[in-house]
Amino acid sequence: QVQLVESGGGLVQAGGSLKLSCAASGSIFSYTMGWYRQAPGKQREWVALITSGGGTNYADSVKGRFTISRDNAKNTVYLQMNSLKPEDTAVYYCKAYGSPGYWGQGTHVTVSS
Repeated sequence: QVQLVESGGGLVQAGGSLKLSCAASGSIFSYTMGWYRQAPGKQREWVALITSGGGTNYADSVKGRFTISRDNAKNTVYLQMNSLKPEDTAVYYCKAYGSPGYWGQGTHVTVSS
């Protein structure tokens, strides 16, 4: 079983940057890892993923602004978020894809206008 702990959230002004981290309790080198977010009153939505081989994919809403990366030696996945907008405000969750998959508890990101 893998436990995931997100960190790095906070309050930032529009146009600013944050870097989220997702630290895993065990090895994640074989997992596709992803970031999701859930804004108040909305459903959880997919943001980005990175495969075990380093391939990446992004939701259209964050493409060009967010970058997902991984450091398998540190069992950590990152989400660099630039040019943040108020609509990026949400709880951000890390996920390890698999059967079963694993979720973290989330980290709050608030972008003020």
